[in-house]
Amino acid sequence: MFDVIQIVGSLLILAAFVAAQLGRLDSSSYRYLISNAVGSAILTVTAVVNLEWGFILLEGVWALVSMYSIVRKAAGRLPTAPH
Repeated sequence: MFDVIQIVGSLLILAAFVAAQLGRLDSSSYRYLISNAVGSAILTVTAVVNLEWGFILLEGVWALVSMYSIVRKAAGRLPTAPH
């Protein structure tokens, strides 16, 4: 079950990234930012459980930056990506 949770977190991040690279999702959209925030938060929790310090740092910062971007966008302070 633990592996399934990690795979779900990874797929959320990867799906958003691939969609953005293919031009199907704007990297400043809520869907992209929330997928990154949720996926990286899931992976942070699994890294904490296993005491994987490098991944705690990587995914923890990724989650925080994504959440910060969501807050900025909600406040109208996140610029949209150029087209």
